Amino acid sequence: MKKRFYAIVREYRLLLLYLGRWLVLAACIAVLAGTASAGFLVALDWITNWREAHRWILALLPLGGLLVGLLYHYLGRSVEAGNNLLLDEIHRPQAVIPLRMAPLVLLGTLLTHLFGGSAGREGTAVQMGGALADQLTHWLRLRHRDRPVLLIAGISAGFASVFGTPLAGAVFGLEVFFLGRLRYNAILPAFLAATGADLVTRAWGVGHTHYPVLASPGLSAGNLLLAAGVGIVFGLAGRLFAGATHTVSQMYKRRITWPPLRPVVGGAVVAVLVWLLGTTDYIGLGVPTIVASFQQPLPPYAFALKLLLTALTLGAGFKGGEVTPLFFVGATLGNALGLLVPLPLPLLAGMGFVAVFAGAANTPLACTLMAVELFGAECGPYAALACVVSYLFSGHQGIYSAQSIGEPKHRRWLRQQGKRLREL
Repeated sequence: MKKRFYAIVREYRLLLLYLGRWLVLAACIAVLAGTASAGFLVALDWITNWREAHRWILALLPLGGLLVGLLYHYLGRSVEAGNNLLLDEIHRPQAVIPLRMAPLVLLGTLLTHLFGGSAGREGTAVQMGGALADQLTHWLRLRHRDRPVLLIAGISAGFASVFGTPLAGAVFGLEVFFLGRLRYNAILPAFLAATGADLVTRAWGVGHTHYPVLASPGLSAGNLLLAAGVGIVFGLAGRLFAGATHTVSQMYKRRITWPPLRPVVGGAVVAVLVWLLGTTDYIGLGVPTIVASFQQPLPPYAFALKLLLTALTLGAGFKGGEVTPLFFVGATLGNALGLLVPLPLPLLAGMGFVAVFAGAANTPLACTLMAVELFGAECGPYAALACVVSYLFSGHQGIYSAQSIGEPKHRRWLRQQGKRLREL
């Protein structure tokens, strides 16, 4: 009996030490990532407002592309892979992420938005969070085997702090690098870092976009079938977004050998298209249009224009995230489906908001939690079904080419298990 007692004491002593260790490490990650995201969001908001007040700067988008291209060509080749570099280091740890990733992606993203590119902010926050978290390996002389967990916690912290969604951020970090699997040995660090980073960002007085709480119709077989049906459409849209971005990138790489010239040409193309459209609704983050999609019918082609301009921007080598543009594509596509599908317009917009992202990023669980955090729990069953179906119908494609297939989406694709999406 005495031996059993001492065994239990030793067991819980180890668990308490483990908890205390990761409380300290996660707090460090939260302060670094949350502060970085707060500064980024403030700067991005100021730049967006300035650009909208001085729209002539859109004519200089090729110049902005040249600045971003030169910045990465001469200073950032080792970190140019961005989010995919973080995922590769989780799969096969080799070297600590260079600290320069954080300031380079911050400056590159701000330049992209200043001159009028169509991009998001998630990639920037995730890369800053991951790069800063990985520096703890050197600063605190941590063990090599801790690096993948640190990177996961940094990714979770960056995502959570930039969107104000700690639960979704934590699961995103656990889900994003392995298609079909979660890494449970990182679950405590991910949740601690995500929650802490969100608190730090809010402590700096930085807020997030507020979306309506979505009322949902009663659950019925007919409504669930409709949710599954629109989930298919959202999954195809996510696949189209990923495919278009990769295709544009490969096209520029084949035809323009000098990397800094690619965003110059891409910037000229985007600037001409924006001038022809006569509106800036489809550049930058597009948050006003996203919010409007919950309130009133929008042009049914809005999602296609955002998808096109974002693929042309990111594919050419500009910096920024894909997630907010995916929110835009999904919300406006859901808005357009309101013309055909007998579900409430705000619910369709909210389902599209998270489900297109779920399909493009292969993260259905994180996106379901995001729907609950942003739109309330009542829409949960509909959002979950749309996200899961979207995930299935996006196939083995996605915006992150370094994702590894842990569990294929269908048994016919078992031969693809263990491969990266870039290898397919």
